[in-house]
Amino acid sequence: MSNIKKIGILTSGGDCAGLNAVIMSVVNAASQQGWEIYGIHDGTDGLTNRPLSYEILTESNFSCSPWPRLAGSYLGSLNTGVKESQEVLAKRFGEGVRELGLDAVLVVGGDGSMNIVSTYCKMAGVKMIGIPKTIDNDTPLTEFSVGFNTACQICTNALDDLVTTARSHHRALILEVMGRDAGHLAMHSAIAGFADICLVPEIPYTLQGIINKLEAVKKSGRTSALIVVSEGVKTEKGEAVTSSVNLVGEKINGGIGDYLSNLINANYKGFQTRVTKLGHVQRSGNPTSFDRGLAVVLGAEAVRLLTEGHTDRMVALSKGKVTSFSLEEVVAAGTTGLDANSEYVKAARAIGMYVGEF
Repeated sequence: MSNIKKIGILTSGGDCAGLNAVIMSVVNAASQQGWEIYGIHDGTDGLTNRPLSYEILTESNFSCSPWPRLAGSYLGSLNTGVKESQEVLAKRFGEGVRELGLDAVLVVGGDGSMNIVSTYCKMAGVKMIGIPKTIDNDTPLTEFSVGFNTACQICTNALDDLVTTARSHHRALILEVMGRDAGHLAMHSAIAGFADICLVPEIPYTLQGIINKLEAVKKSGRTSALIVVSEGVKTEKGEAVTSSVNLVGEKINGGIGDYLSNLINANYKGFQTRVTKLGHVQRSGNPTSFDRGLAVVLGAEAVRLLTEGHTDRMVALSKGKVTSFSLEEVVAAGTTGLDANSEYVKAARAIGMYVGEF
């Protein structure tokens, strides 16, 4: 059993729907144990910056408010890269933890956050439990991360909306979705939205393959088509398509939709194309019932692990059951891309969707 009395919780990396449901779950479960809960503002910055930025959380923060039903993060989250050394930040992180008297930190984050913050906690000698969240669904060892299902629904809704204007103007409309270098969001959305073509970073494609599919659609008597492309897809030559850089100079994915649109229009006259880039809309929207349920279950499990004295683990959904893995396993597994032989890819190919070259 543990001797925990105070815990901190923070959200790190890109935001998504369901974060507030996770926070509520942790706060309510920890309150049942009689613990004090400190909500850390703006990811690790709340502990590494001076003065510290935090607030004490109780059940009343969420019991009479709409927050658990909303996207975004009640605590704030940062995803801007690191300008200082890990050693310096870990030292300030540890000092912040000790100043607040925290016995453990719960981190709601993706694969990058699990790696970075677990390093801070180890160097500072702080107990940590991770809770996976990301619209990319690329956090390893968990079938689903909080936020992915809602993002899929938003992309599917967009395809439902686009199909009517595509029919009206006899166009092939391209929907560019997020996902970084993983194609989960694109593939799941394309299947749910009955797209004709889905391009993902994990599977190579050819312009001719795209044109062949569009020609087949036209020959079938249909006068419109839907194309889904993940932001991390590269050109046929393997070159990245980027439109900007972040604050630390890293290239930001985005622009592959316009690139493909221009390429198709220049080489095929059967359909004119137009591009819709959803952008950060995919991080918004009220969380789906699945994401709310997953958030509550994983948050409660994270607290249970602490009550039993566990540390340095990430809670996960694996084979339909809630479990946990050591952070060493999570970091070693790395980012999990879309399996080119997954059931979703097989189904897409079986129904005639063009998903690249095999």
